[in-house]
Amino acid sequence: MTKDVIALTPEMPDLPTLLAGLYAGGPDLGVNTAANGAVVQLCAPDGRPLVSVETPILVQVPGEATRLLGHAVEEGPVWWTETRASTAVAEAARLAGSFAGRLATVLGGTVWPPEAATTDVVPLTTDISAIPAPAIAAPAVDVLTDATAVVIQDRPLIAMTSWLSDALRTAAGSDRALQIVTPPTARLTLPTRTALRGLPNRWVVQDPEHGYYDGLSGAVLHWKNGTFTPVQDEQGATRVAEAFAPASDTGDRQLILTLRTRHPADENLVLGRALETAFRHLTGAPPAGWSTAEPVNLPWSTRQLTDLARTRAPRPTWLVAVGHPDRPALATVRVLRTPAGVEEDITLALGYGGDETPPLDAVEELATALDAEHGLVTLLTSLRAARRDLTVPPRLEAPPVPVAFTLGSDEVEAFGRARAGHPPLGPVPRRLGLGAGPALHYPLGDGTDPGTWSVFQRLISHLGRG
Repeated sequence: MTKDVIALTPEMPDLPTLLAGLYAGGPDLGVNTAANGAVVQLCAPDGRPLVSVETPILVQVPGEATRLLGHAVEEGPVWWTETRASTAVAEAARLAGSFAGRLATVLGGTVWPPEAATTDVVPLTTDISAIPAPAIAAPAVDVLTDATAVVIQDRPLIAMTSWLSDALRTAAGSDRALQIVTPPTARLTLPTRTALRGLPNRWVVQDPEHGYYDGLSGAVLHWKNGTFTPVQDEQGATRVAEAFAPASDTGDRQLILTLRTRHPADENLVLGRALETAFRHLTGAPPAGWSTAEPVNLPWSTRQLTDLARTRAPRPTWLVAVGHPDRPALATVRVLRTPAGVEEDITLALGYGGDETPPLDAVEELATALDAEHGLVTLLTSLRAARRDLTVPPRLEAPPVPVAFTLGSDEVEAFGRARAGHPPLGPVPRRLGLGAGPALHYPLGDGTDPGTWSVFQRLISHLGRG
């Protein structure tokens, strides 16, 4: 398995400290850069990368190291320096550990995982001449075929790091699938789960007793023609792994809001305000931070978020936002420039334990504010039985159950107020706001009856016929 090692230090690693770490392999190994200088690589004498070190980032969001690593650090900002070892050379993992250990020794701080940290010199003894050179420059990719880029991860929680985001872009740009291979003890963050949603991308779980299976669908997999594909029986049906059985219900719940907003594309537009409004209504505070990858490292700022989206336009911008440690809350945002204006596609998930009550009674007031102030197009609110910490295990999980659907006032006019306001089979909508053209809020249930999906589908079908 690939070894990822992270140094968490209170001070920024400067060039002399980085060089001291890179000498973990002795003077015979070389150093070069990749990814336009964002990655420094410790290389074998023939130039083959052994260890790749990403540019240190300052994580200013409380609780991020604990959320992603289960590894508590001292309060205050921390410099996150991530190192990735090649899977092809036996000494590479030890080199990564020695690099991180040297940074922590010089600067203070800690190493994750703690057992990886050393300051030893690790001589290269493997005969690398017999090992094929990597076929791709992306440091995260371990195996590359004509069809697939395979990333091997042994972290307990697979986050959408900049490494993984780069591997996803590289794979998509070459018409390849991205397939992440993990042990059965691994879980995904919601941003990673979202990124792997579309086939042929896959989460491949390597179970020592059950072989390979898809961690999101349970399909038994095998390696065929350069990619992981489902195993089919004689009738052509896909087999489901025994290990994919559902976990027992702990009482944990996730409240999930999926919303779209639309704004005129003018110079006064400030993005992120709809998401901030949702956070305030449901958690009592704005997001703690945002970023374009995990860890989420920047303090929350709608101005900075907007500036980034402007520099990338008309290309879309994808973002992650996270809440404060006392309430698990995580959102992904995709900013799109469309002929109708600037749209934000937002998915916000909040976690609750068995002794906590999700604030369903706050959703209608939130929908009213989103329509009045933030250009609401649609809002779907749902509830699901799933982990409070918002992570995704390789087990069968119940789908979310709709609680309410809101149609923004402009969309009501587009569908036709008479049609939108009178679905023939229900539900009866509530008018939001005091104006002549209010938004419509359709209560669907309390999130416990899966049959609510059929009610929601009938409503959408009715609106679509308009």
